[in-house]
Amino acid sequence: MTVHPSLQTYADAWTQSIESIAELVKPLTEGEWNRRTPCPGWSVRDIVSHVIGMECEQLGDPRPIHSLPRDLYHVQNDLQRYMEMQVDVRRHHTAPEMTSELEYVLIRRMRQLRNESRAPETMVRAPLGTEQTLELALHMRAFDVWVHEQDLRTTLGQPGGLDSPGALIARDILLDALPKVVAKDAGSPPHSAVVFDVNGPVEFLRTVRVDAEGRGSVDGSPSLGPAATLAMDWETYYRLACGRVRPQAVEDRIKIEGDQALAAAILDNFAVTP
Repeated sequence: MTVHPSLQTYADAWTQSIESIAELVKPLTEGEWNRRTPCPGWSVRDIVSHVIGMECEQLGDPRPIHSLPRDLYHVQNDLQRYMEMQVDVRRHHTAPEMTSELEYVLIRRMRQLRNESRAPETMVRAPLGTEQTLELALHMRAFDVWVHEQDLRTTLGQPGGLDSPGALIARDILLDALPKVVAKDAGSPPHSAVVFDVNGPVEFLRTVRVDAEGRGSVDGSPSLGPAATLAMDWETYYRLACGRVRPQAVEDRIKIEGDQALAAAILDNFAVTP
């Protein structure tokens, strides 16, 4: 690929994850496309439809004209309605139609990236009629396709990719959300610190510190006498942060030291993806 150097990491991660998705779904039978995934309300077909739709929007294709059913329990806000449009319009597509469209979109997007000459700060299309920089758009696409690759791997019993380039991008995006989770959503007291000790394919130790005004920040240095320490494996961390599982379902995989009530409040607010 010949994108701007600052975009290359995101382009490479996106490519690996989306090619993995294509390989995962290529051999599926018609019935397997209807299997429920950890992504709330979405089947295998729905996830692939979402990926296709979002990449089509990056290509500048017009959005489908389609009316959503009123009984979709998982659609509760404008962003979810926006995302669901590309999904629902494909709900009756056959397996060959899905794989063919995914393959065609991949060819077009990879050609677009190979020929990309715009600067990273160029404003491009974003959901809900807004705009974002090209760099942010590709950053978020790399994150999105990695998370959905993991949804499909979980559903299909094909583990892998937990330490891929996309996983590292997901780590950084999810860590950026931690200060708000700890300081604002969970209500950690001023002058407190909460440590996250994550092991496994992606390993890190981070401390969220809350200042006198109740603002949170995250760094990689340890804390002496934190209010709470939460230790877990990377798969549990990302699944909680992406809303794929509730804390009660994985409590045996989480070790908590210190303020149990604060830790529970943090976990109750841990999901940060739309």
